[in-house]
Amino acid sequence: MMLSTPKRPEIDHRTIKLLVGVIAISLATLTNLFAHAPLTSISASYYEGGWSQSIFIGFLFAIAAFLLAYNGLWTSEMVLSKVASLAGLGIALYPCECDGHQALVPYLHAICAAVMFLILAYFCYVFYQRALAKRHAQAKARAGIYALCGIAIALSILVLGYDGLSGGVLTASIPRLVFYGERTGLMAFGISWLTASRVLPVITRPDERFSPLSDRVAN
Repeated sequence: MMLSTPKRPEIDHRTIKLLVGVIAISLATLTNLFAHAPLTSISASYYEGGWSQSIFIGFLFAIAAFLLAYNGLWTSEMVLSKVASLAGLGIALYPCECDGHQALVPYLHAICAAVMFLILAYFCYVFYQRALAKRHAQAKARAGIYALCGIAIALSILVLGYDGLSGGVLTASIPRLVFYGERTGLMAFGISWLTASRVLPVITRPDERFSPLSDRVAN
C-alpha cells in the first residue's frame, strides 16, 4: 500500500508539547536510575558521568531545542519560550555548586533554573486560560490539571528558594529535598505539556484528539 504525501511538512505545536512532556516527566527518574547513588539534586547528575550525565545534558538540550521552536499563539509565549530555551541551556552548560563541586559561574545555574521554572508556571496559566475558554467538560478537566501543575511548580520554586536563601535549613532535615523539589517541578511541567498535546483520550474530545502520525492540521 502506498503512503500518501504528508499534509504537514514539519512537526507542529502539539508534537512539540508531546515530546517535551515525555522528556520532562522521565528526566528525574532516568538520571537517578543511572546514578551511582541516590541523587541529592537532578543537576548533580552532571558530575556522575556515564548515562546519568548524558541523559541530564541531552534531555535539557532537547527541551531547549523544542522550546526554541515553540511560538504558541501569543507574542508573550513566543518570547518567553525563547528565554526558557536559553535558561535550559544555561542549566545544562553551567553545572551547579553541589556535592562539593564548585560552580563555573556562581549562582548562574540557580538563576537559570528559577527563570525556566517561572516561565513554565506561566505557560500553565496560559494553557489554563485557553482551556477554560472552550467551556466543554474535557477542557475544564484540562484546566484543572493545568492549575494543579502551575501550583506544584510555584510551590517547588518557593520551597527550594527558601531553602537556598536560608542556608539549607530544610535540607538539613531532608537531604534529598532539592531532588524532590526539582522532580516535582519537572513532573508538573511534563504533565501540563503532555495534557496540552491533546493525545490523552479521557480529557480530550474525539474531534480534538491528536496523533503525531496523523495528517490533521493543528488548531
